Amino acid sequence: MLELTNLGFAYTAPNWLFRHVDLHLTAGEIVAILGPNGRGKSTLLRCAAGLLSPQEGSVQQATSIGYVPQSNQVAFAYSAFEMVLMGRARHIGLFAAPRQRDRDRAQQALERVGLAHLAVRPFFHLSGGEQQLVLIARALASESQLLILDEPAAALDLQNQERVLRLLRALARQGLGILLTTHHPQHAQFLADRVLLLYGPDDCRLGPADALLTEANLAELYGVRLRAVTFEEDGRTRQTLAPVYADD
Repeated sequence: MLELTNLGFAYTAPNWLFRHVDLHLTAGEIVAILGPNGRGKSTLLRCAAGLLSPQEGSVQQATSIGYVPQSNQVAFAYSAFEMVLMGRARHIGLFAAPRQRDRDRAQQALERVGLAHLAVRPFFHLSGGEQQLVLIARALASESQLLILDEPAAALDLQNQERVLRLLRALARQGLGILLTTHHPQHAQFLADRVLLLYGPDDCRLGPADALLTEANLAELYGVRLRAVTFEEDGRTRQTLAPVYADD
């Protein structure tokens, strides 16, 4: 579905953001990329989506991709529905008009993210969180088998974060491959089968989420103390990680 081989990128040589990244993502799998600001998470994602060309290595895509950026600036007053309908571009064809099927798929995608009631609202009048949900709906409308998302829950309140996380997990269960970045270890714990931790240009660690998302690893990654918190949910014992804030 997606194969990254010995991937490396630098905006200015020799200042590499990352090197020697190898990743094979399969159908139904979720991989989360974590790391501090400026470490190259979004750049790596754009290389995977084919929007940037790496200086080293190769990217092989065996399916169509739905890409969801952190934000999207538009020059015209498109409605939320029109933004989602743009996701149907590869199904419509050059110079052709959207068919009823395309409009139906766009409407269904809006309904799936809970924004059908905002279909006619101008995109730039939506809140940041609502805009992010529209962009996710646009990717869903494309009917791609691989979704690549840059911080999909970054601008959302807690309720909408949960909505997006559960939606992504449901999509993976339906066979979609998902590659995403996040600053929230608890989101990666909830979603990811594997994680890629970007410690430095030559230190990119890939492995099972349960094995890598530990207090020690994340404290090293972010330079802050974290603590494992255990709680009960639906009769099961679960664990999450939270930063420890202390007075000076």
